[in-house]
Amino acid sequence: MRRGLRMWRGMPYAAAPVGDLRFRAPRAVESWHGIRDASAFGPVAAQDRNGQFLGPKRNVPMSEDCLTINVISPDEVNQGLPVMVFIHGGAYSVGSSREVPFLGEGLVRRGGVVFVNFNYRLGALGYLDFTRYATREHPIENNLGLRDQLAALEWVRDNIAAFGGDPQNVTLFGESAGANAVTTLMTVPRAEGLFARAIAQSPPPNAVYLPELTATWAGEFLELLSELVDDSDTESTTEEGAAELLATADLDALVRATTRMQLRSPDSWPGTIALCPVIDGDLLPERPLDAFKAGRAHRIPLIIGTNDREGSLFRGRLDILATTPQRIRAIFSRTKKKARKALKAEYPGLPAPRPAADFGGDYAFWFPSIKVAERHADFAPVHFYRFDIAPRLVRLAGYDATHGLELFALFDRMDGAFGRAMGALGGRRAFKSAGERMQHAWLAFARGSAPAPNWPQYSRRARRTLIIDAVDRVEVDPRRERRKAWQQFVPHV
Repeated sequence: MRRGLRMWRGMPYAAAPVGDLRFRAPRAVESWHGIRDASAFGPVAAQDRNGQFLGPKRNVPMSEDCLTINVISPDEVNQGLPVMVFIHGGAYSVGSSREVPFLGEGLVRRGGVVFVNFNYRLGALGYLDFTRYATREHPIENNLGLRDQLAALEWVRDNIAAFGGDPQNVTLFGESAGANAVTTLMTVPRAEGLFARAIAQSPPPNAVYLPELTATWAGEFLELLSELVDDSDTESTTEEGAAELLATADLDALVRATTRMQLRSPDSWPGTIALCPVIDGDLLPERPLDAFKAGRAHRIPLIIGTNDREGSLFRGRLDILATTPQRIRAIFSRTKKKARKALKAEYPGLPAPRPAADFGGDYAFWFPSIKVAERHADFAPVHFYRFDIAPRLVRLAGYDATHGLELFALFDRMDGAFGRAMGALGGRRAFKSAGERMQHAWLAFARGSAPAPNWPQYSRRARRTLIIDAVDRVEVDPRRERRKAWQQFVPHV
């Protein structure tokens, strides 16, 4: 317990997905007798500690048995408090509910809410579709990370009242892959009623794919995995051999094969993110953007937005976006010459590094988020934002307000070592102030109010957007010409 707070950590919300439950939908948690220790975080989901995206430090436990949930509530327990459930990001391949130990504490202290976050399966164990290889001996299901998230939300529905929360007043929010989970869950029929409001911070809403493509990725992964399993005497190209390989491969081989696939997929399949939900026709019946367009998404209030320069973060080992000349050419090949010309005019100098980074970031995050906002606004209240503020050192390094930067503002992370380093050359105070305003808006929204009195709703007609900066302002259809160019360029969106 920290002063003013009550915390429960590492509580199982589903049975351990190990042994025969590997590649299976989450099962009900096994009950226990007596008092269970809830003072420490559970192990993180399997991920590469030194892969394309840096995973957890060596001293952080890692296990397939990772389906745990954490709760923070005010020390003075009241009943019926608003609940805020956060889904971490990390390209569906890294991250956990413990990577920022004090995550959510500021929201609980300032807003009197109950904060919840949790682990879910990552990488191949959570986000590749191996169902074509299922056998009677080794059943396999898909969308496992998504199913884990549903199981966690169902746990909240069934148990959060015991921690002072109101199960009918849940706000689901997330960033990056976690925000993709939010927009996807808004279109999953089984998720209806599990949350009353949603916040999507820098989602890639288009990163949900048809089974034909995900089946190709599954086959490529199995080839990589079979190369790593030296003692394998099974034939991975047959259903029986593939199922046996997936069931028996050790965790390290699964993780290393995932990293190898991540390194090559941006060039093999430009503009896609290989580890993502699949449109299976069952749990996820259709493309989320189609569901938003038809009004079949859950008609709940939504805050959605992106950062000023999402793509500037994705350089070096993190470069997974459509930012290289080869990848940009592949994207351009999908559309007409007139549309390409209009779009190129919005990114002068393309494919030079800076305009390429902005192109890739807009393709993955900004424009699809615009489509979610305008489509959902036809059926429910939507508030759209753009996060523009960045400390001076971050700007000098060429990142500006890049992907994930708003997390340092929202979650009070500027007082840590990395946060202080970012603010060493100035701008720290203004950045923290912007974070406080974000907190107040997110908390007001979670309580069922408008997020801020000066933040109007978004619509196709006005497209009023809150620009979060040193001084917040509202702009009507910011980057209008760029938006119009994208609408010509991506006819299937």
